[in-house]
Amino acid sequence: MSTQLTLQNLQALLPVILCSGTAVMVMLAIAFKRNHFMNATVTVLGLNASLAAVWWVSSRVALPQPVTDLFVVDSFACFYMALILVATLACVTLAHAYMETHSGNREELYLLLTLAATGGLVLVCSRHMAGLFIGMEILTVPLFGLVAYSFKRSRSLEAGIKYLVLSAMSTAFMLFGIALLYAQTGNLSYSGINTALLQAADIPLLAWVGCAMIFVAFAFKLSFVPFHLWTPDVYEGAPAPVSAFLATASKVAVFAALVRLLQDMPLMAFGAMHDVLAAIAGLSILVGNLLALTQSNVKRMLGYSSIAHFGYLLIAVVSGLNLEQPTVAIYLATYVITALAAFGVMVQVSSPYHGADADNLQHYRGLFWKRPYLASVMTVAMLSMAGIPMTAGFIGKFYIVMIGVGAQMWWLLAALVIGSALGLYYYLRMMITMFLTQPGMRRFEAPLNWGQTTGGLILLLAAALVILLGVYPEPLLGVAMGLASV
Repeated sequence: MSTQLTLQNLQALLPVILCSGTAVMVMLAIAFKRNHFMNATVTVLGLNASLAAVWWVSSRVALPQPVTDLFVVDSFACFYMALILVATLACVTLAHAYMETHSGNREELYLLLTLAATGGLVLVCSRHMAGLFIGMEILTVPLFGLVAYSFKRSRSLEAGIKYLVLSAMSTAFMLFGIALLYAQTGNLSYSGINTALLQAADIPLLAWVGCAMIFVAFAFKLSFVPFHLWTPDVYEGAPAPVSAFLATASKVAVFAALVRLLQDMPLMAFGAMHDVLAAIAGLSILVGNLLALTQSNVKRMLGYSSIAHFGYLLIAVVSGLNLEQPTVAIYLATYVITALAAFGVMVQVSSPYHGADADNLQHYRGLFWKRPYLASVMTVAMLSMAGIPMTAGFIGKFYIVMIGVGAQMWWLLAALVIGSALGLYYYLRMMITMFLTQPGMRRFEAPLNWGQTTGGLILLLAAALVILLGVYPEPLLGVAMGLASV
């Protein structure tokens, strides 16, 4: 394995270096003096510097840029690094107001979020099983603490334990799968494993089992059916900003790593494995939407909804067409913006120690008459998640349908149509609830300058992007189509 680092390698890794350096700075700032505003500011500045570095690398550094045998920085990695950093920045900004009423230590939340984001950046650059495992663990381990951060709530501790068990199972499957592939091929790089398997007259059973176990590890992380059972519990128990991070940055990083793995090791989705992936996609769409129908808890509803959305994404992955990468990029970008808007509204009306998060459907009854800005943002988010035209969600779903038609996966498209119809019901139920009134309800209890606060501006920006990308998606399409040649 080549371990020599050149100046170009270091330049290509600048976003990862700056993000990990931000984590170190936040840790030192906490050790020097506990100051909530100062630590949040250091985190935001560091993440912005890392985001700027992604733009600099994509425009000034010759790509693709291999960095040892473990990582590669290319257009694919730059796109997803930017998406992860934008989602993390939004979560950090929303968390600041949320954590103001936290009676315990508040500063560690920013440290853990930054560490998890660093793991996500490493993950999307990985092209080697060792890099994949390192990135996955750096992403996952901080999430244990984040999910259980509101430890005075029993549900938060329960969610932390459940996430720990899920992650331990995922890690065990991944390591065992990697070990089996190494035993069969003597190689750990994606391309090396794929070449060794292609040279074999017939792919051995050991290799199939190894590939299946690695996919099971991804399925736990992405909550595909039937590996989804505790996901809504984790969403419900985690603090609202952490739920937002789990639904956006964390899942984007893992799904991007899966796409690169299947791109470099196409045999992993060949033959019987292709049929299994297609079946899991269909089940995730139908089961996710059916279970979301029965929920009165908004976090659980969005948790089940995310299962369905990543089921939609699997349609693009199993299509086998050249448009797979741009379609996934478009859908993930629109999903992240929409999910940030939805979870951001929940963050704005919740607090960590003044009762539970505002995650019950009844908490949102009459929201339009009390906090019209929040209700408007949530309405736009729900319309986008339902895939209504003139919203970003419609653009993402349109490309999924287009690639499904091109691959003639009619039964998966039927599942998508049924799932979308089911989703329309519970998204509309959420919207209608916000416009209902109740006796004795005080109107306009929120400060009129709400939109001027930082978190409020983030939500207004997210809602504006949802509408803008639905009306004028060309800039996003141009960036995403550039990934097709990677």
